[in-house]
Amino acid sequence: MAKIVEYVKESYIELTEKMTWPTWSELQNSAAITLVASLIIALIVFLMDESAGNLLKYVYKTFS
Repeated sequence: MAKIVEYVKESYIELTEKMTWPTWSELQNSAAITLVASLIIALIVFLMDESAGNLLKYVYKTFS
């Protein structure tokens, strides 16, 4: 039980005294970058899906 208490104390000290948290503007910048990257990746996946779908429709029309 003493090891668990020690672990919790050390974790608390690390989170409150040793760790540096981002500022509000850094957090906003990171969120904006993540949002833009997510939208770009979603657009790429959408375009790949549409291209594959159109290719399959063309193949099905040609060979049926």
